[in-house]
Amino acid sequence: MLFITSRQPTNNTEPELNTNFVFDLENNSSSRGFFCCRRIKKDVHEEIGSKQMLSAIKESKYRQVLIYIHGFSNLPEHVFENTQEFQSLCNKEKNGEVLVIPIIWPCDNDLGLVKDYWDDQKSADQSAFAFARMFQKFMAWRSSADSNPEDDPCLKRINVLAHSMGNRVLRETLSNWHKYDQPNGLPLLFRNTFLVAADILNESLHKGEPGELISHVSRNVVVYYASDDLALRASKVGNVKNAEASRRLGHSGPEDMDLTPKNVYAIDCDEVNTIYDPPKGHSYFRSGKTKGTPGVVFDHIFDTMLTGRVFPSDEFRKSSILALPKSRKSP
Repeated sequence: MLFITSRQPTNNTEPELNTNFVFDLENNSSSRGFFCCRRIKKDVHEEIGSKQMLSAIKESKYRQVLIYIHGFSNLPEHVFENTQEFQSLCNKEKNGEVLVIPIIWPCDNDLGLVKDYWDDQKSADQSAFAFARMFQKFMAWRSSADSNPEDDPCLKRINVLAHSMGNRVLRETLSNWHKYDQPNGLPLLFRNTFLVAADILNESLHKGEPGELISHVSRNVVVYYASDDLALRASKVGNVKNAEASRRLGHSGPEDMDLTPKNVYAIDCDEVNTIYDPPKGHSYFRSGKTKGTPGVVFDHIFDTMLTGRVFPSDEFRKSSILALPKSRKSP
């Protein structure tokens, strides 16, 4: 499994590649740069560098790439497990269609839930600098005549899925990328951007807000939300400390759809989130009631990647409610 991380290794071998990349789980501060790696097996990883990773993606059998940005309090092995589950679901739906690549940012897991949350917010913001460099590196590679000559360009479609606090990582990454590297505007990089259970303000995508940049880099921006997401209820209360009394985007959807760019869509997952992820109802975008069987949220995400359309039968539709299929064998 290929992955990218801003989490520091126990032994930094820069500028040489780290052939035995071991995560430093005692350190949740972000590295200044990013590491492009391959997971060989559990707890065994090697750094391969950006050029080899991008070449491997280009030469892979997959038609599309899905960048997965995880949420808070996730250690690397948890991220790998969730990524493999999502990859397996994609392969079952259409083998060779979507390659899932996780972006791993530093999370804490040993100081209690509240302390972890604040530490992870800081790590999310710090990681933005590293991942902005990653996007800039990709743009340079894509425009390189050596790596992508006119007769052999990289034609992979790129999508991104951010879950929970991973949405903060994405938002801050784009803000840093725009500020320091792309002051004249961000390029249209993603075919689809999926914001699942987003732990950011529900006004974040409004025009003039920092999260508006997400719509600039994406053809489609799809927000999946659920009002009974217990993790985001706790987040709303906790963020009062930061003078953020607003509801979270993953709790209510955009505050006012009329104030969001035209390529933003909202999907209400109230009817399925706690069935797929009881009791919290926070991680409902992979399997359904049975692990390994796709849920309706996954199905919608995958169909959107396949078609490039959020609502193929109604191009003017902006929102919808997902529900379980009307059969006894509900996924």
